[in-house]
Order: sequence, then C-alpha cells, then structure tokens
Amino acid sequence: MHRAYQPITPANNKLLKKRWDQRRFDTHRQKVQIAEAVIDNKPPKTYMHLHLKLKKLQMEDERLAIIERDNRILLEKMCYIMKTRGRVDNKNDYEQKSLNKTKRQRELLRVTHENQAIMRRILSKEANYNHVQWEHSWALNKKYLANIAKYPPWYKTAYSPWKSPEPNRRKIRDIDSADELSSIQSHDF
Repeated sequence: MHRAYQPITPANNKLLKKRWDQRRFDTHRQKVQIAEAVIDNKPPKTYMHLHLKLKKLQMEDERLAIIERDNRILLEKMCYIMKTRGRVDNKNDYEQKSLNKTKRQRELLRVTHENQAIMRRILSKEANYNHVQWEHSWALNKKYLANIAKYPPWYKTAYSPWKSPEPNRRKIRDIDSADELSSIQSHDF
C-alpha cells in the first residue's frame, strides 16, 4: 500500500514518508478539533435573577393576598346583610346653615346698589366728543390725502406683484373716487 503513496516532496523511503505525513496530518486534525474560536459568538450568559424575578412574584402574591382579604371582608358584610335583612340607617335630616349668610347677602346688596348708582351717573352724562364733527374732519383729511398722494388710491391694489391686475378694476375705482370727492366737496366747511 505504501508503494501506491505519492508524496508531494521527494523522499528516499516512501514508507517512512507516508507515516510522517499521516502523523503530521493527524496532529493537524487534532489541533483543528481542539482549536477555540477567536471571536466569541456564543450567546450571553443567562442569569436566573433576570428571568425569575422574585421581588415581582412577592409583590404579586402580596397584591393577591390583599384582594383575597378584601373579598373575604366584603363577603362577610354581604352575609351579615343577608342574615339581618339589610336594614341600613342612611337618613340625614341635617340642613346646612351658614354662619356668614347674612353678611354675604348684605355685601351683595351693597355692591348692587353701588353698580346701579354708577350706571345712573354714566347714563346721565352727555358725550364730550361730537362724532359728526369727526366724520367731517375725516372726510376732509381724505380729500387732502387724495390731493397730495403721488399715486392714485387704486394703484396699490391694481399693481400688486402678488395679484394679477384686473382689467375693469381701474375704471370702477375711478368712478368710486370721483363720487367720494364730489360728496366731500359738498360737505366743505
């Protein structure tokens, strides 16, 4: 069998060369078998206190014990009511009485009389300002504004960069401003 073995490197004795190569291969395979990984890809350790939370279980048991105790007390009360036909005295004939009621009523009455007196004084006074005179002065100021303005009043809305100009808007504005000027001239003081 050793005669059929063809070594890669040249050798004088094929039998010995085959044993040496086989031993080298076996040691290589053993090293491969016992080699440890360089990268740790094992799952992390599982700690029991993270999975079995004893404090949570204890708190849950305490909560259930409180619920059981409350249920038992409630059941005992219901049994007592069933045995004694459930007579309960819940009548309350007490009427609430305020010690401060008369003072509050007097204070409310005083404030109401003061408010009525203020209202009478306000209504009896005549106005110091004449709104008709204000309207006439405003019309006169508009007339002066139209006389000294660089552009006509419709110019700002007609040639706005955000608005497309409307073709008949200028004529309508001219007619409105002409009517307005004629009404102002008729009210000159």
